[in-house]
Amino acid sequence: MGSSSTADPLVVPSSARDLLGSPYAGYVYSYPHKTAYRPLAPMPTLGDVWRGQDLSALFLYVHVPFCEMRCGFCNLFTRTGAPAELVGRYLDALERQARAVREAIPAARFAVAAVGGGTPTYLDAPELQKLFDIATEVMGADLGAIPMSVETSPATATPERLAVLAERGTTRVSIGVQSFDDTEARASGRPQRRADVEAALAAIRDAAVPTLNIDLIYGIDGQTRASWLASIDAALAWRPEELYLYPLYVRPLTGLGRRAVTRADWDEERLALYRAGRDHLREAGYEQVSMRMFRRADALPDAAGGPAGTDAETGYRCQRDGMIGLGCGARSYTADLHYSFEYAVGVGEVRAIIDDYVTLDQDAFTRARVGYRLDAGERRRRHLLTSLLQADGLAATDYRAAFGTDAEADFAAELAPLADAGLLTVSAAGIRLTDEGLAWSDAIGPALFSPETSTLMHGYRPR
Repeated sequence: MGSSSTADPLVVPSSARDLLGSPYAGYVYSYPHKTAYRPLAPMPTLGDVWRGQDLSALFLYVHVPFCEMRCGFCNLFTRTGAPAELVGRYLDALERQARAVREAIPAARFAVAAVGGGTPTYLDAPELQKLFDIATEVMGADLGAIPMSVETSPATATPERLAVLAERGTTRVSIGVQSFDDTEARASGRPQRRADVEAALAAIRDAAVPTLNIDLIYGIDGQTRASWLASIDAALAWRPEELYLYPLYVRPLTGLGRRAVTRADWDEERLALYRAGRDHLREAGYEQVSMRMFRRADALPDAAGGPAGTDAETGYRCQRDGMIGLGCGARSYTADLHYSFEYAVGVGEVRAIIDDYVTLDQDAFTRARVGYRLDAGERRRRHLLTSLLQADGLAATDYRAAFGTDAEADFAAELAPLADAGLLTVSAAGIRLTDEGLAWSDAIGPALFSPETSTLMHGYRPR
């Protein structure tokens, strides 16, 4: 297979545009996406699902589907303004689910953990204590001995909540700032004051959690190169160990989705802002981990923020190791089955799923309800995608050890055009995206979906 590199990273190769269309087809944070999941019939027991799996180094993910507000760009499974009574019922259901899972998989051991949402710090300090008790006392996770990430927001990162996070072993706090410019934040559907953002960041630093991650968004209406770099500089003033740079997406059933984006040059704007931000962070001493993730070069690696990639401390690899998810928006996966509850974005549908979840008894949590079975080809494809979309790329030896074949040969027809377009390189060591390929990650990922998965995703009715 031929390979090439992009001579001028500021120019979009016409071959890439011709090959992939828009560089922003969709964010691939896992494969397959939950829109490819379908009801499982019959519903297998968790004991059967996990029988024969390696249980020695799993990812524990706990989902909190509540936020104080819904951002205009958000398509996460979450609801706003949940009353305290519902939060209490949700935690009770979470405990019933954890007991069912633990009884079905008593040998499970956890290498990393994360609490996401929604906004986990929507919970108050006693509620957070109960959530962590479920993880430790019921699930048996030693949170003080493994990397653990928790998501927060400017409005909920209070000293009281952060003290609980630090006390219970949190090693990484991720805060969605999106923009330090109040006007841009409002334009993205995220009304907030910079003063509140700065206060939240100060509280996080005072809590002495080892890793701070700040999320920023580019492509907002009215955003300029200067204002984008100013937001990055405002973030850098806090010396975060990690920064995530997200392109703005306008998705169905979101606040911004009700406003059509007709700017013909929006793709070019986002690409230009991405490159400006990437170069700025590199100059500031940050290493690129993926299209979105940048890590301060002098900071210890901590991959507890998500299931993609490899954790240098524990050796956890999402390509090889499984995940147990708790909560009605969480997914779980073994080597050959990914499963969850129903997926939704619309306000009414999300509320209905949460309302159903909190009524379930423990027995109802003993089976996998909705999911996707991965055959041998899909397992290979998942390994390819979750590796290739990282800056380090796919290691040939790892793929060969897992499958006994070479990824270059298994996916020759799909990889060759990407190599010819200067988007990836192939060597004896493996397959890596070029700088230009990383910029086009959100098009390359969906282009590598299998026809079967794409058909299921396209057949999903947004709800």
